[in-house]
Amino acid sequence: MMGLTECLFLLLSTTQFILGMLGNGFIVWVHGSSWLKSKRISLSDFIVTTLALSRIVLLFSLLADGVLMLFPSKVGDKGIAEHFLEIIWTFTNDLSIWLVTCLNTLYCLKIASFSHPTFLWLKWRVSRLVAWMLLGALLLSCASATSLIHEFKIYSALIGVDVPRNVTEHFRKKSEYELIHGLGILWNFPPLIVSLASSFLLILSLGRHTRQMQQNGTSSSDPSTEAHKRAIKIILSFLFLFLLYFLALLMISSSHFLPGTQMIRMIGDIIKMFYSTGHSFILILGHKKLKQLFVEMLWCEPCYLKCGSKVAFSP
Repeated sequence: MMGLTECLFLLLSTTQFILGMLGNGFIVWVHGSSWLKSKRISLSDFIVTTLALSRIVLLFSLLADGVLMLFPSKVGDKGIAEHFLEIIWTFTNDLSIWLVTCLNTLYCLKIASFSHPTFLWLKWRVSRLVAWMLLGALLLSCASATSLIHEFKIYSALIGVDVPRNVTEHFRKKSEYELIHGLGILWNFPPLIVSLASSFLLILSLGRHTRQMQQNGTSSSDPSTEAHKRAIKIILSFLFLFLLYFLALLMISSSHFLPGTQMIRMIGDIIKMFYSTGHSFILILGHKKLKQLFVEMLWCEPCYLKCGSKVAFSP
């Protein structure tokens, strides 16, 4: 019988799962319907739609992992199920993080304004650059998921060691497995650095643009300023949630060396689901079309998608 802590964990996980499925499903429905009608989709909408699809699978894997942790006796071979879920989680997790990074880079190059030749060169080739980033994101996600095969081999060798007869070998293999497994969070550093650089460039660009507007004696509430502010809010919100998410990954990775392993894992899983769910609603509220349709849906007003309508880029 589950205790109060386990019931609360299951309630929070289920609630966040439902909210996340609604938010991501809404994004896929809106952009997917528009894509089928007009036969075209902008690069930013394609990234957001792919991100939503990856997070739907990610939320399923997180919920299944939580249920498996609470009800281990209900699963025949827990080890195989955990490894299968971890492969799915690793692939979708890394893919979603890199997709957000591609989106942040796209916002930065589309909106920020600098006269440096390197930035102008990247700005002129933004579509090609982001397309290569998307391909790289897919390859890196596959590589990180494939790297788990070696970890599972170590785990299988660890299980096969006769502990009473070879205690030293057992603990050596266990330490090796936990070390390699914990180092998996290093895959998240490159996208974090790119997102930090994108937000920094946008803030610098906004400062320069605001000073120019003040020198010219014009209003600072022009479309370019508003686009800067929206993009900065989206990226900074992602960075805040991602830092919480990274903290959760550190907690789970270090849970093997701390008391109360299950409690730490439950807290970490709640934070991970909060990141995947919360950022999806930030994307909805930061996108003009998605926000408008979302508000209309909440107020039970009819929502119409114009066939063939082309939505302008707006973060």
